[in-house]
Amino acid sequence: MTAPGRSGPLAGVRVVDLTRALAGPYATMMLADAGADVLKVERPGTGDDSRGWGPPFVTPPDDPAARQSTYFLSVNRGKRSVELDLKDAADLGRLRELIAGADVLVENFRPGVMESLGLGEADLEALNPRLVVLSITGFGEGGPDGHRPGFDQIVQGEGGLMSINGPIGGSPTKMGVPIADILAGMFGAFGVAASLVERERSGRGQWVRTSLLASSVAVHTFQGTRWLLAGEVPEPGGNRHPSIAPYGAYDCADGAVNVAVGSEGLWHRFAPLVGIDPADERFSTNNDRVRRVDELEAEIAGPMAQAGVDEWLRRLDAAGVPAGRVRTMDEVYASPQVAHLGLVDVVAHPTLGEVRLPGAPLTYSRTARDTPVAPPLLGQHNDAPAWDDR
Repeated sequence: MTAPGRSGPLAGVRVVDLTRALAGPYATMMLADAGADVLKVERPGTGDDSRGWGPPFVTPPDDPAARQSTYFLSVNRGKRSVELDLKDAADLGRLRELIAGADVLVENFRPGVMESLGLGEADLEALNPRLVVLSITGFGEGGPDGHRPGFDQIVQGEGGLMSINGPIGGSPTKMGVPIADILAGMFGAFGVAASLVERERSGRGQWVRTSLLASSVAVHTFQGTRWLLAGEVPEPGGNRHPSIAPYGAYDCADGAVNVAVGSEGLWHRFAPLVGIDPADERFSTNNDRVRRVDELEAEIAGPMAQAGVDEWLRRLDAAGVPAGRVRTMDEVYASPQVAHLGLVDVVAHPTLGEVRLPGAPLTYSRTARDTPVAPPLLGQHNDAPAWDDR
């Protein structure tokens, strides 16, 4: 039965969300965006850790005590919130009732916590054999590191992502977003969706497991095979591509543009724009250009600095060379293309009024997305019926 007002491919799917911080909440936000009814279970009084993460906070002018963390608001849209104390027998019993009526359970406790609550794999199989369970940990379950807590920056380092990020010749640098958390959430949501499809064949749920470490390693792509197959240890490459040149960010008179010369045809169109003969034997093939990338970029830098971003984008577009400006966040959210794609949700928050949030990136041809719903206040739905009869 579909919950009233829900649409999307996962309409009718009921999710108990025991997660906090980012990886788990990102996964359950993806499920909510697809129409699932997500019930976020939080600790009484304090709730999800990220409710206290800031600054920045947003504070209603008439109620300073009701301030909201922008961090929490970024990954909890479309959910409902109930408070349960899992150390209290009655509340733990209430959680078991919720799980018995759910399709999906998502948790990111340390390994062993679910078993200590009487919610291990065998317990959940007996309680609800159709339940799909997603567990997200920092380093995976078992093995020499399975006991370690998983914080994003720690795993960005342990998983190699920092080692390939940063300025040329500089120190390894973390990403500007918690990418290990986000990747684990994305892979976890995919695992849930795949398991729900499989359940239609088998009639049974299953346990899906991923980790920040596994998700980080999974996206190494060509950087991983540089080591595994070619024996090269990648290092921070700044804004350059290790295998294609020219491909990166270039300073103009009033900003920077990214240019992607990803084929020999594009090289023949780009080179004359910066005063280089495309047949110059130093740069005539991509292999030559990569080997002499310092020399190549020195020759590109001068001409690029002689004109502004708009002029360079005009010239590059006219020549059919892929390029784009390097935008700040305020410029991104002012972009007409971002507006066209509906990537900003305007939602009515219970205490903050109208707020703008990053929106969902997917659209579906037949199943319209729900009207976006603001992230919940702590315990906002304590008194509401749990599932479809509300």
